[in-house]
Amino acid sequence: MLFAAQLGTIALALALIHRPLGHAMALAYTSRRHLRLERWLYRAFGVDPDAEQSAGAYIRSVIVFSLIGIVLVVAIQLAQPLLPWSLGLPAPRVDLALNTAISFVTNTNWQSYSPELTLGYTAQALGLAVQNFLSAAVGLSVAVALFRALAPAARETLGSFWVDLTRGTLRILLPLSFAAAVVLLIGGVVQNLTAPLEVATLTGGTQSIPGGPVASQEAIKLIGTNGGGFFNANSSHPFENPSAAISLAQIVLFLAIPFSLPRTFGEIVGQPRQGRAIVGAMAIMATVSVVLMTAAELAAAGSAPAAAGAALEGKELRFGIPGSTLYASATTLTSTGSVNSMHSSYTAFGGGMAMLNMMLGEVAPGGVGSGMYGMLLLGIIAVFLAGLMIGRTPEYLGKQLGPREMGLASAAVIVSPALVLIGMALSLAVAGLRESVIGESLLSDGAHGFSELLYAFTSAANNNGSAFAGLTANTLWLNLALGAAMLVGRLAPIVLVLMLAGSLAARRALPETSGTLPTHTPLFTGLLIGTTLIISALTYAPALALGPLAEGL
Repeated sequence: MLFAAQLGTIALALALIHRPLGHAMALAYTSRRHLRLERWLYRAFGVDPDAEQSAGAYIRSVIVFSLIGIVLVVAIQLAQPLLPWSLGLPAPRVDLALNTAISFVTNTNWQSYSPELTLGYTAQALGLAVQNFLSAAVGLSVAVALFRALAPAARETLGSFWVDLTRGTLRILLPLSFAAAVVLLIGGVVQNLTAPLEVATLTGGTQSIPGGPVASQEAIKLIGTNGGGFFNANSSHPFENPSAAISLAQIVLFLAIPFSLPRTFGEIVGQPRQGRAIVGAMAIMATVSVVLMTAAELAAAGSAPAAAGAALEGKELRFGIPGSTLYASATTLTSTGSVNSMHSSYTAFGGGMAMLNMMLGEVAPGGVGSGMYGMLLLGIIAVFLAGLMIGRTPEYLGKQLGPREMGLASAAVIVSPALVLIGMALSLAVAGLRESVIGESLLSDGAHGFSELLYAFTSAANNNGSAFAGLTANTLWLNLALGAAMLVGRLAPIVLVLMLAGSLAARRALPETSGTLPTHTPLFTGLLIGTTLIISALTYAPALALGPLAEGL
């Protein structure tokens, strides 16, 4: 009963948000008016806001901007001893600093460290929180560029990355984050610049009570589907997530933009019903995932949960099993990666479901921007498969799909699986690396140890950032390997998506005929779901069989 009430509350909130937020985002990206602050920023950085970019120029802008971001975040971390509010913390190792910079610039927010013991307030706010905004705005920009390419009129450009980045930050992410921070503050989330306080406990010992600008960072961590916590315990820490009500609010916050973007897509291409078909597929897959994970945890399969009477190990009692599985499903179905329970403590099938959510490509609804362009890639593949079955040239929204378009879409979809499987193979097949991983990183052996490593590479390659909570990832090999997976897993699909957008933008939409596959119907929604499941199942089934399936059976 409690689970149904919580799930219904989230569904109702998202239904109320979907249309107005989707419409507001469409207006933000289609308006011809530049705000005064935006014009000032364009002048300061030498950007012509009325000049649009080709696909190649858009790609170069994204890559240069991302690489500069990595360099700056590394520099901030290494300069930490010189910064105010550093709390006396030293600079992290170079490999850890590089991993962290890549993580936050790519919207992954994987953390191989304990934040409150590694980074001071300035490094977290100036380096990490700023990238929370910018990386989310990059994802939105790429998605909107693809939306424009699928609009009916033929065009040679995709818009301006710098304008899209600025509008996504100032018009969407900042206002939503400000409102979210106020809600979190009212709910009890901490916001101060106080150094950790040493207090005496009832037993005569001492305890360090941390502080920090948590609410402001927590807001964009959720709104931007970033997920990096201010504290090592992330959203299971009472200073980040004080109550069951705030936990539900957090789930709504990181689902808000991804579930509203289909409406934005429908308005930009001039066919709102296309967005409804996509959001329907997202909602069905998300609901099934939540139900299956919750059922696995409530069944308490396994000797330890059966003895305890419930699978509560690793979960906060203030959230309970339903509140934990709702959060775990939502955070792995998006690219958020925030956690309010420890996924390694889940039952084998419950933890496996969290992995499968990421393996689906995080498209139900996925991250800010990335989930939507990932779903459109799968939609293009679904149209191609349908075209093969009926013997017609595939087209999506009137744009014909040739060998080039299908090659780009297929390549973008297989990037993440390739990174996961290559990373696993190197870690477990190369002698020196295998000993390092097994001896230094894995907490468990056997199938669960395999799952710890599989979860890490899946999380990194899909830019999720959550961990299985049993892996010690702060080693030279895993910092470099997971960093490479995060960087390639983010930039390679973006490059391929923008190349696809450039190819589609030049095509004028053809009129519908009696043989055109309608892509706004329940039939297409079902085809899209089937395509998503088949691609993931065929790719990851062997790896899942060696990890969570073997453990569960």
